[in-house]
Amino acid sequence: MSEPGLVVVDIAAADDATALAFQQLLAERWATATAERTTRDAGEPGVRLRCYLDLRQPTGPATSLADAEREVSAAASR
Repeated sequence: MSEPGLVVVDIAAADDATALAFQQLLAERWATATAERTTRDAGEPGVRLRCYLDLRQPTGPATSLADAEREVSAAASR
């Protein structure tokens, strides 16, 4: 990105639920342009998702890495 604080995040995950749960955690913390769906690469395992963050605009409380991992695991298992 051309400005400080703007970030492109490429997510690789085993399944749709995990990728979308991780994206949701990011969206709860920062202003985020979210993806509606994941993509799959032919012959490759898992899924991919790209979202865009604006770190200059926090929208929620900071989450520790351990808390984020627990939340992603819980969301993916639903």
